[in-house]
Amino acid sequence: MKSIWQETARLPQFPKLTNDTKTEVLIVGGGITGILIAYFLNQRGIPYILVEKNKICTGTTGNTTAKITFQHSLIYNKILKSYGLENAQIYLYAHKSAFDKYGEICKNIDCDYEIKDNFVYSIDNKNKLEKEIVSLSKIGYNAKFLDEISLPFENVGAVCFTEQAQFHPLKFLSEISKNLNIYENTFVKDIINNTAITDNCKITANKIILTTHFPFINRHGSYFLKLYQNRSYVIALENAQDVNGMYVDENKNGLSFRNYKDYLIIGGNAHRTGKKNSNWAGLRNFANNKYPNTKEKYFWAAQDCISLDGMAYVGNYSKKTKNLYTASGFNKWGMTGSMLSAMILSDMVTGSENDYSRLFSPSRNIIKPQIFINGFESAKNLLTISNKRCSHLGCALKWNGAEHSWDCACHGSRFTKDGKVIENPANSDLN
Repeated sequence: MKSIWQETARLPQFPKLTNDTKTEVLIVGGGITGILIAYFLNQRGIPYILVEKNKICTGTTGNTTAKITFQHSLIYNKILKSYGLENAQIYLYAHKSAFDKYGEICKNIDCDYEIKDNFVYSIDNKNKLEKEIVSLSKIGYNAKFLDEISLPFENVGAVCFTEQAQFHPLKFLSEISKNLNIYENTFVKDIINNTAITDNCKITANKIILTTHFPFINRHGSYFLKLYQNRSYVIALENAQDVNGMYVDENKNGLSFRNYKDYLIIGGNAHRTGKKNSNWAGLRNFANNKYPNTKEKYFWAAQDCISLDGMAYVGNYSKKTKNLYTASGFNKWGMTGSMLSAMILSDMVTGSENDYSRLFSPSRNIIKPQIFINGFESAKNLLTISNKRCSHLGCALKWNGAEHSWDCACHGSRFTKDGKVIENPANSDLN
């Protein structure tokens, strides 16, 4: 089960780190966020090392739908109500700057970068769309409202951000990672003070950045309360509709659409990792009904970290960890989220000012309704009787028959049937 991106790109290979070493900045995690940070530090001439426990881009980055947009569902009305006008504007400007940076870099890279309009549609709640339009107007952005869109089912319209973008993420990362200081198959088991401990060596750094999707150090930051993981499913259909844009349902359980060359990519059926869902079956039923003369060519699944308030955590890992940083909780908007994180963190570790860092601080107020849901799920699963327990914090694991894995509903760790870690925050195999 590989994504269309993994099947159609060739990534460079890097050696394993086997000797103790020192550097100015250590980046742990070889997905798009870590690689972009390494790219920016390399441009600045800052000594760094990036280590990845497997091969680069084999996790979340390889399973994205690769939409580059600063329209993150209906986030602007929520931020305006919760954090006020200034912070809503900062969120917009921050992600627009990330969007613009992609355009700048992609000019010289063959990565199928295309300008496309982005649409957030609703099946039955026009009022939500209208509120978002009003909020965007207050913030200073003129989005379009459409009464109908060209998808094969009834809807009540969409909010449109024109001239957004889509691309092939692994073609992009293959090019920018070629000459970076990267080590693969180098598994960081723990971080003690300013030293990362691997199976074969120790890496000492003045600054350490964790870009491991879900921050795995439980001693600081309370990420096991501040985040949960959401799993969703994707199929790519051959000879289906050209939707001429990127679409996502405002309902978190709805469908998303985009094209790549001759394929229509449909995603959806999202659910908290470890919970039952119709997975690909629901998408296939939809495709058989709406696109009966097409052929499924690829299928895969994606996993996303969801924060408490809809905004990412980017900055110091906690108030007590001056030289330890992280980026996580992109809430399914990992393309601009990763670029923005790389811009913020490459500034922070080099002592440069960044206008956007304050809003995304991981140490901001965490008293949000979602924290109680996360706490309840953890307590319930800790008390559930199961022979298989997660190596992260001991929660009960549930068998995922569709993907043949053991999944944790507490924090989203996943394991093969033989107990090997697939998805973190678990940092060791099952006993």
